[in-house]
Amino acid sequence: MADEATAPDSLWQHKPWWCQPWSILLSGVAVVTGSWFLLGRWWITVPLAAGVLLWWWLFLVLVPAAYRAEVADLAVRPGTGEQPAIAEKP
Repeated sequence: MADEATAPDSLWQHKPWWCQPWSILLSGVAVVTGSWFLLGRWWITVPLAAGVLLWWWLFLVLVPAAYRAEVADLAVRPGTGEQPAIAEKP
């Protein structure tokens, strides 16, 4: 079992092949391209593309940033799951 102190800095090391950045990008491009070529309707493809962009932002930007922040927080306080105490003003 891996120790928290030796936890990898990359979220992607924990994810299967179908949840890697390349597969997320490729599937998003395929969905938008497929929508355009199969349906040919911009009013369907544009909202779909907006949803894909939101999906990319969530899974390729926000989640990895939160993971890095959590790993950095654990590195500062290894072995504790507690928040640091706030110093009281005199």
